[in-house]
Parts: sequence; C-alpha cells; structure tokens
Amino acid sequence: MTQKFSSLEKIAAQLRYDVLTMTSRAGSGHPSSCLSAVEIMTALFFGGVFHADLTKPEYANNDRLIFSKGHAAPLLYALYASAGQVTEKELLSLRAFQSPLEGHPSRAFPYTEVPTGSLGQGLSNGIGMAEYAHRHRLSYHTYVLLGDSEMSEGSNWEAMEYAASHKLSALVALIDLNDLGQSMRTLPLAKAEQLAARIKSFGWQVYVVDGHTIPQLLSVLSKAKKSLQKPVAIIARTVKGKGVSFIEGRQGWHGKALSNEELEKALKEIPYPKNRVRGKLAQPQKKSLPESTARPVPNCQYRKSTSVSTRRAAAHALVRLAPKYPELLVLDTEVGNSTHTEDFAEVYPERFLQCGIAEQNAVGMVNGLARRGALPVYATFSAFLTRAFDQLRMNQYSDTRQVYIGTHSGVSIGADGPSQMGLQDIAMFRSLEKSVVLYPSDAFAAERLVEEAMKQSGMVYIRATRPRVPILYSAGTKFIVGGSQTLRQSTNDKLTILAAGITVFEALKAADALAGRGVKVRVIDLYSVKPLDVSTLRKAAKQTKAFIVVEDHNPEGGIAEAVRSAFIQCPVPIYSLAVQKRPKSGTPEELLKYCNIDASAILRKAQTLI
Repeated sequence: MTQKFSSLEKIAAQLRYDVLTMTSRAGSGHPSSCLSAVEIMTALFFGGVFHADLTKPEYANNDRLIFSKGHAAPLLYALYASAGQVTEKELLSLRAFQSPLEGHPSRAFPYTEVPTGSLGQGLSNGIGMAEYAHRHRLSYHTYVLLGDSEMSEGSNWEAMEYAASHKLSALVALIDLNDLGQSMRTLPLAKAEQLAARIKSFGWQVYVVDGHTIPQLLSVLSKAKKSLQKPVAIIARTVKGKGVSFIEGRQGWHGKALSNEELEKALKEIPYPKNRVRGKLAQPQKKSLPESTARPVPNCQYRKSTSVSTRRAAAHALVRLAPKYPELLVLDTEVGNSTHTEDFAEVYPERFLQCGIAEQNAVGMVNGLARRGALPVYATFSAFLTRAFDQLRMNQYSDTRQVYIGTHSGVSIGADGPSQMGLQDIAMFRSLEKSVVLYPSDAFAAERLVEEAMKQSGMVYIRATRPRVPILYSAGTKFIVGGSQTLRQSTNDKLTILAAGITVFEALKAADALAGRGVKVRVIDLYSVKPLDVSTLRKAAKQTKAFIVVEDHNPEGGIAEAVRSAFIQCPVPIYSLAVQKRPKSGTPEELLKYCNIDASAILRKAQTLI
C-alpha cells in the first residue's frame, strides 16, 4: 500500500509540473486552480476508482468525468497525459489556435464529456449522464469536479435536489474547497461545515476530507462507489496554488500563468520525476446498451372542422412517435398539464422526467442525456426557457441532438399577462449556432414539424401557441426544415404577407378582405424561421412590391429581422408588424389588436402600401 501511495505521489508531482509548464508556455491559464485539485484527481483517476477504457472514449460503460470548474482544463489534459493519451508536445500546445487543448474543455478534446467554463452547469450535465446510466442499467459512475465559489450558483442546488429525490447514487460531486475565488475569498456559506450541512439537508451523503492527503481521498472515494441510495458529495479542503510556496493560498494568482523566472523557481519546489511516469486506469465492466427496436407509428389524424392548439398537437406527436424513437425522453418542469406532456407521462411514465420548477437544471440535464445517446425533448413555456439561456448557449457546443418545445408563446396566450408571454424566444434560439427554429400554425404542421425535429442532428426549437386554431392543412401536406407553405397566390399579387404560427390566420383574414376589394396579395406561412425558405422568398420578392412580416414576437431578433438578414440587398422593402407595445392582460383577440398584429393592422398596412 505504501508503494501505491508513493506512485500516486509521483503522478501528482508530475501533474503539477505539467500544469505549470503548459500554462507558462501558453502565457495564460489558471494554474493555481489546477494545483489545488491535483491530489483529488490523482486519487480518482489512478487509485483504482475510475473505470474507463481510454481507447474507446465513448464506450457506454466508461465512468464519466466532468470538470464543471472548466478553468482547471490544464489539469484535465495533464491527467490524460499521465494516462498515456496526450503527448508532452501536445501539452505544450495548450491554448494554441490549432490545438484541441483549448482554454476551457471543448469537444475538440476527445475525452471532454461536455464543454464547460460557464460555472454552475457541470453538475446538471452530470445528472443527465447519471440518469442515463440508471435508466439503461449501466454500472458507470459520473464524477463532477466543482469549485467552492461555484457553489453559489443556484443551478447547482436545483441539481442537488433532483439528484437526491431520484436517488442517483452513481453520481459523485467532488468539491475543491480552496477558499479563494477569482477576486475574493469564498462566501461564508462555502466553508466546509456550512456547505456540508446544506448538501446533507438536500439528501446527499457527504464526506469532508483533506484534499491533499491521498489515503483519505481513496478511502472516501471507495465509500462513494458503494453508495446505493444517495448521491455523494466529497468536500475536499485544499489550498489554491498548492505546491508552489509563493502562490499557495494567496490572492491575486487566479487566471495568472507564471513567468519563465517564476516557473523555474516553482519547479525547484516540486519533486517531479525526471522520467515520466504513467498511471493505469481500472477497466470498466463489460456491458452494452440493451437493444431497442424502432416500431412503425400511425399517421396523425385531425378532422377539418375541429380546432386544436399547436401545443396539444406537439405533445400528441411525442406520444405518437415514441415507438419509433426508443431513445426519446421527455422532460417537464411542472407545467405538463399546460404543455400537455402529461399525456406522454401517462402512456410512457418510465420515459418521462419530472424536474420540478428548475429550468436551468432541466436544460443542463438535456445536454448530459444527449451526450450519452438519448433523444431528450424538454417542453415548457417559451418565456421560462429564457432563464436558462446560458445553459442553452453552452449546450450548442456539445453538437448533440436536443429538442425544445416552447408553449404559450406571444401575446396570444391572453389574460395571464406579460410575465407568461414568450416574446424573446425566437431571437434567443436564432442566435445559437446551427440551431433550427420551427413555428407551426396548425395541428398538422405541429405534428409534422415534431417529426422533422426528431431527424435533426443538432438543437431544434419548436414554438407553439396556447389558443386553439382551425385545421389549416391536410394529413398529406409536407413540411421540411427550411421550407414554407404558400397559402394565397396569384399572378397579380401586389404584396407578400409573411407570417408564422398564430399570425398566419390573421394574414389569411387580411388577404381575404383585400381580395374582396379586388386586391390580390400573397400569403406565405414561414414555419421554418431558421433556416428560411430563401428560394420561395426570392421568388416572391421578384413578383410582388413589398413584404409585410407579421409576428407575435418582439421585433428585435424576430422573423422580420431573419428575413432582412437573408435579403441584405432585397429588391423589395420589408415592413415589420411585431409586438412593440408592452402587453397586458386581455383576450387573445384584444391583445393581437392592441399590439397591431391582427388582421385589421395588416389590412391598414397593406392599404397604405398599395
């Protein structure tokens, strides 16, 4: 045993050497934040605790490791160097433009589970992975390294509550308690005793240890591995900058690399081995994912004479498509009776995840689930998704398929008032890299666009509305990502009205009123907001004199801006009718009129242009 500890101490010293040399070579980084966690990671990785086949980073039963404190990325890379997966030359490429060793962990590095760096998200991602293991009866554990200042983030406590209530015992939080933040000492509630008490109150098993004593760390890591009912938190008391006397526990060294002179001085204090030592990882238990078979599903059916909300149709599509997509999971944050995903829960309770009113954790879980191979769909009010924008922003870098359904969009929700109205959601999702934004107008469109969302490889947002609307299309109508539907068209069209969702019906009313006065206008249902149907729009621009874009959304970042962006040198002027007043409670009809996005507003605008 003494020999084992000696070997681990040598690896720890080597990790310190690598962290210091690579950050100094880069001229930037967070070496002090890495040094405090060296023994924690050494014990976990090379003490027989962490089980992974590193020749197969995506192997289903590998233990997972997430650096929620993503600024400690150099330590992550150094770990894999000590495991023989990264060369010394590659280590010294840290933060270089062409290097996969970026300043914070990204998917460019093959052992990065999820991109991190914005604090407070790694634990939620880890919950998604732990939940996936639990559901597929895999034996892997998920380990998440967190910083003590990071524990001020509310999303961590959302995650704590979910993990305990769902008894995710294969989840281990490793908290590096070094008592120093970026610019100040950590808050009093981040001290070991107070933090332990808070985490215990959430239902976790908690251990407090000396984070620089490998035998203690191995002991609690072994206990954590045996937990059967509770997730485990290991609070490790550490010293920021450990191993280098002139930065140990000192303020002012966060995010600061050592100069060449300082590096030379520091390395004299570290007993690193002159010949590189390699550690070995325990191999995972041989397990494979249970086989699942996709089964055919029925077509969607709605009677032409009925009125159905797109939120209900989207939820119905999830139930209908579940047999075809065995990996489909639906997440809810206690609004399933409004989004109608409770229908899915009734039929497939084992595939429905109730997250409580905790949107940030839910979006973080989506990312973890998607990384392991699930097809997660999270449905909530579109307004409430905005509070998780940072999680969405980080999720885009994972390059996984994940679907979001935002219901109760726009002022058309009616009397609940502006606090419930999603008026920024299109702008939010449009801004995300490679995202797809879909906005169905009727039940058939909603069903078909959910089907299309399932086929995409990245992030998809489906915007749904609350009010019931008439059936507009037939079961055979085709909807594709990047498409549109032209609903009114003639060879004498004066204008083109572009609408989506609830405003399609207002556009049709206005077009019919204009037709009664002898004026023909084109109406296009622009259901694919991103990407746009540019070819159809280009044709309309050549054949009509102006575009009127009408949308139940704020003008900033909305559909009109999307059209303008696609046609920087558009041959026709583009006019926007959007929500430019602060809304209030009222009926949907009153609010559409008040905000000048109803049929009468479209009619007035068309008449002034004609």
